[in-house]
Amino acid sequence: MSGHSKWSQIKHKKGVADAKKGVTFGKIARAISIAARDNPDPSSNLRLKAEIERAREVNMPSENIERAIRRVVDKSASALIEVQLELIGPGGAAIVVNAITDNSNRTINDLKQLAVKLGGRMVGRGSVLWMFVRLPGMLTPTTIIPVTDLNERSLLDTLIKALEEHEDVQNVFTNADS
Repeated sequence: MSGHSKWSQIKHKKGVADAKKGVTFGKIARAISIAARDNPDPSSNLRLKAEIERAREVNMPSENIERAIRRVVDKSASALIEVQLELIGPGGAAIVVNAITDNSNRTINDLKQLAVKLGGRMVGRGSVLWMFVRLPGMLTPTTIIPVTDLNERSLLDTLIKALEEHEDVQNVFTNADS
């Protein structure tokens, strides 16, 4: 009876957990590299200090944090760029996606295909961003859109979850009611 041993179950669960942890660490490492670009000293760079704190909250190893900072000092992270995309999701909900990538064309195309597959569409710059206000690094909606249709709500939740799980995506903001 293959797959029924205790070790097999542990191995499977560990593999899934390690994969999620790897994606999280990768996202945070890119954010650290972007923050360290201006100044690699956390004592005088508040954004870098905040990203390092976020890394420690998820138990990211110190050597991974140092490697992300060294990458900037070695200039190999200069290829990383920040991308902000605006989408209209199912039910007319506004979605803003912040991503860090080394290939903006690939990331934009991936996210566009994901949105179309799940009932959304990409819109031009400034089309939905005006519906949000920036409060200490986070976007807060100025108007909440109620998504009452169960099918649209399900698609919207699936789209937001899929966007958040993409390896390049850092943050997803929406003005849909929760």
